[in-house]
Amino acid sequence: MATVYGYARVSSRDQNLNRQLDALGAYGVGSANIYADHASGKDFDRPRYRELLHVLGDGDVLVVLSIDRLGRNYSEILEEWRRITKVLGVAIVVLDMPLLDTRARASGAPDVTNT
Repeated sequence: MATVYGYARVSSRDQNLNRQLDALGAYGVGSANIYADHASGKDFDRPRYRELLHVLGDGDVLVVLSIDRLGRNYSEILEEWRRITKVLGVAIVVLDMPLLDTRARASGAPDVTNT
């Protein structure tokens, strides 16, 4: 059975995660399944993000409020996106960009990550 996980990130300790956490909760992600970092988006070497990758499994869903919460480098985000969706078999939902909901592919929607 698929599990829904959420990921939130802010770059510094003085920034607030509440808006992201509220959005993930409103979507239905349980608080025990939300992973959050206070870390730069310059790379994917973040403690809670690494933990999240270890629990994600085939058929699970990863929810983020915005794609920039994954990182700030477009090509690295694309590479990570492919790893999550293709290698791990996890669907991704970007709340502020419904077009990027990879669960829609099952219904024949185009694969926008296949560039």
